[in-house]
Amino acid sequence: MNYGKKGVRAKQKTLNSKSVKWGRKIALTCVKVVLIGIVAVGILGASCGIGIFNGIIASAPELDLNAVAPSKFSSFVYDSEGNQIAKLVASNANRIPVTMDMIPENLANAFVAIEDQRFYEHNGIDIKGLLRIAYLFIQSGGDTTQGASTITQQLLKNTLFTDWVTEKNMLKKIQRKFQEQYLAIELTKQMDKSEVLERYMNTINLGQNTLGVQAASYRYFNKPVNELTLSECAVIAGITQNPSKYNPISHPDKNAERRTSVLKKMLELNYITKEEYDTAQADSVYDRIQLANVEVQNDSVNPYFVDAIQSQVLDDLIASGYNSTQANALLLSGGLKIYSTMDPSIQAIADKVFSNEENYPQSVKWYLNYELSVKTKAGDIVNYSKEMMKIYFVDNVDKKFNLIFKSQEDAYAAVEQYKAAVMSDSDTEVAETISLTPQPQISFTIEDQSTGYVLAMIGGRGPKEGNLTLNRAIDTARQPGSCFKILAAYAPALDSAGLTLASVYNDAPFNYDTGAPVNNWYKTGYRGINSLRNGIRDSMNILAVKTLTQITPQLGFDYLLDFGITTLDQAKDCYQPLALGGISKGVKNVELNAAFASIANGGLYIEPKLYTKVVDKDGNVILDNTEPNSRYVIKETTSFLLTNAMVDVVTSGTGSTVNFGGMAIAGKTGTTSDSKDVWFSGYTPYYTATVWAGYDNNIPLSDKSGEQSLAKKLWRAVMSEIHADLPAQAFSVPGGIVQAQICSRSGKLPNPGLCDGYRKTEYFAEGTVPTEMCDIHYTGSVCGYTGLPACADCPFKMDGTVELPLIEDASLQGGSTVITQNPDGTVTTNAPGITNNCPHDTTFFENPEWPNILTQQRDELEAKGMHFEQTW
Repeated sequence: MNYGKKGVRAKQKTLNSKSVKWGRKIALTCVKVVLIGIVAVGILGASCGIGIFNGIIASAPELDLNAVAPSKFSSFVYDSEGNQIAKLVASNANRIPVTMDMIPENLANAFVAIEDQRFYEHNGIDIKGLLRIAYLFIQSGGDTTQGASTITQQLLKNTLFTDWVTEKNMLKKIQRKFQEQYLAIELTKQMDKSEVLERYMNTINLGQNTLGVQAASYRYFNKPVNELTLSECAVIAGITQNPSKYNPISHPDKNAERRTSVLKKMLELNYITKEEYDTAQADSVYDRIQLANVEVQNDSVNPYFVDAIQSQVLDDLIASGYNSTQANALLLSGGLKIYSTMDPSIQAIADKVFSNEENYPQSVKWYLNYELSVKTKAGDIVNYSKEMMKIYFVDNVDKKFNLIFKSQEDAYAAVEQYKAAVMSDSDTEVAETISLTPQPQISFTIEDQSTGYVLAMIGGRGPKEGNLTLNRAIDTARQPGSCFKILAAYAPALDSAGLTLASVYNDAPFNYDTGAPVNNWYKTGYRGINSLRNGIRDSMNILAVKTLTQITPQLGFDYLLDFGITTLDQAKDCYQPLALGGISKGVKNVELNAAFASIANGGLYIEPKLYTKVVDKDGNVILDNTEPNSRYVIKETTSFLLTNAMVDVVTSGTGSTVNFGGMAIAGKTGTTSDSKDVWFSGYTPYYTATVWAGYDNNIPLSDKSGEQSLAKKLWRAVMSEIHADLPAQAFSVPGGIVQAQICSRSGKLPNPGLCDGYRKTEYFAEGTVPTEMCDIHYTGSVCGYTGLPACADCPFKMDGTVELPLIEDASLQGGSTVITQNPDGTVTTNAPGITNNCPHDTTFFENPEWPNILTQQRDELEAKGMHFEQTW
């Protein structure tokens, strides 16, 4: 700087220059403006930032502590002894809640060590972790996969921010991160670290569709979480960062690397000692995982009993007020505990018996279910079904083709033959389904008749390949055959129609109202007069139909409804064939069994139960099924009479092959007229059980191979083992039962000296003992020509003792033309145009045309498929 005189003057001049002064003022003003602008922008930016931040925070989900917890849990089914028999799981619901006291300390420490080592120190967000990630982000040029989410943030992400997997841009992700951090701080203020960690370990995804540490422990090690070793804890904790990449089943090598990282971090943080570290590292944990995986997969298919429980619980939840969507969600993801009625020992016996191929005919057959989809050259998709395959073979190969094969090899050969016939060289196979089911098939239900509890169930023969598959015990309705004789005819007849076990009918040609004949199962003609007891014992078709005809089909139909049969149709089923089980839709095994159980239970029907109660995840009982839904369908005396008659079925009748030991057994066989279905429903003083056998595609069962006796054989096999250690008991006789002697030919009181050879002691309900004397056995003047009582003018009269024909009600003549000479000598006939006369004192038989009249009537009726009989 120039401090001379000249320099000072120049400086003064410059300072006093107006232009300079204005320039300085303008510059200063500009600087001020710039500074003010910078400050304003800063303030505006800060305000915007604060506003945006406040907006992000304001839009965050409300911090509800109850919501910061897993919301979906697996449901479990237990047997009658409290053993778990099934787990019911919906998507994203394979979770089993556990409390902190059930979680090993090593497992909690493993998660903290690998996921959030300063978890116990920070306030919900880890500032050091954030700075570390920021440094790594800058250092790598933005290429880092590491994150700084704390355990608290991860808990929030998996409970409140469940849609994070659908975030489409970085802005959304940043917004959610801010909200996570804000709520993590707030959550830490309101919830202690232990509870945060507990909820976190119950929430996290641990691969293989498992959520939470308990589900993961069962999935990978098939044991509860409190039994995990240190090595196993490290395996599970190592999955968290990437459940697919670190899956110990599919990627054991990757999980092993991650397990080492977990253990090293635990050692570094002094959670474990060096000795514990070395022991865990040396553990061959992945061998155990593979073994457990096989066991878990084998147990993944639920038994038929559990399938049936799902259906019943779902129906009951809906009946209690839930809609179908809510009920299904609650059942599969509500963490329910369902306590079933299954008796594990009885179910085990049933499983063993019905899976033993030695109990079936040797010639096992296979039913083919087949589907094929092909793509044509033009791009069209063509679908072929088993029905189309059947039509092809019937039309082109074998008219008897029915999709049943003697071997699986034959079935596959037929498939290839069919494919060759329907596919061209330009077609491409898109999909093919081949399923072979062993035949004949079966179903089984056993119930404690005193409680209505179903104790075991089998829904089919052969391995069960999936859940909620066809359960023939509850899903399939088949024709019940002669089992319905008890329920539709004899039960109402004895209970309210005034008949007794001694009541008799004539087993003789008989037609339905339609004119079609009723055929007996036996081929030895007809057996004449027989009692209802005999009809039950020998399963006599004509006696059952005559009984229902007399009491009316409507009465029988009403009783069936009361017995719990739900598959009936008033318009289609309320007619005479009902007595023989001829119904439009068939009957379900579980319902038929419950009906017979009501007879075993003194006439008290109890709706069959598969579970006793359902408890929600908080321990509240939401379905109480312990109170019986019951009603009396028949009198106790009627139940005894039916039971006593069905004892005869087992001791000397059509079901004699089911007998075992000294145990009292009552039951009824059921075979349809075309032999497509065979049943045995029977009971002891302990249990009622029903077995059905038949082909899934409704072809007749073979008699030669033993298929028609399969139901009885299986019933005996399973029930004899179930009762092996039970004391032998007889059926109790209730009050109101009396015994009386009757004539077995008339069902009435015996005539002294006349009915001595036919006297029989029979059981009756009080008030139903016959008061009339036998009118079948007669002594006195007999017509030597007819063998019947003679009229006063009979030229062939002599003294004698004879058995007279049974006079039945006209409604039981079933369309037949009947000429009957009555005890008083008159002739009764239902033939039109013929008068009732005595052959010895009127002109009827003196008329030379009477044989022609009868012949004409007979020809006309037989032309219509009806019968003509003459009783002398």
